[in-house]
Amino acid sequence: MILKVEEMNRVVQATILPDEASLSNADAFKEEMITIIGKGIRLVIVSFENVNYIDSSFLGSLVVALKYAMPRNADICLVSLKPDVKNLLTLIRMDKVFRIFDDFEEAMGTLN
Repeated sequence: MILKVEEMNRVVQATILPDEASLSNADAFKEEMITIIGKGIRLVIVSFENVNYIDSSFLGSLVVALKYAMPRNADICLVSLKPDVKNLLTLIRMDKVFRIFDDFEEAMGTLN
């Protein structure tokens, strides 16, 4: 288990626990996200507060989770990205794919 999960009103706050989001935990992340979304969650807010490093395999798992979420009317937001991780996501234009917020409260403020 690599996510610390808190659920309230079909919204999940999921914090990635390891400091490296990489090949070694990408499959576990993907499976945990699919399980969460499969429960009828409408929004998963993923916190990267502990993550100092992210690689392409983990990014791939993040995209797979989003592709799983979209036809189920669920969304995934990213919060608490450290500067290096945020710069990488911006560089590869993932900031156009995922909504990125400073923290959980800001992401929750987007709910209608």
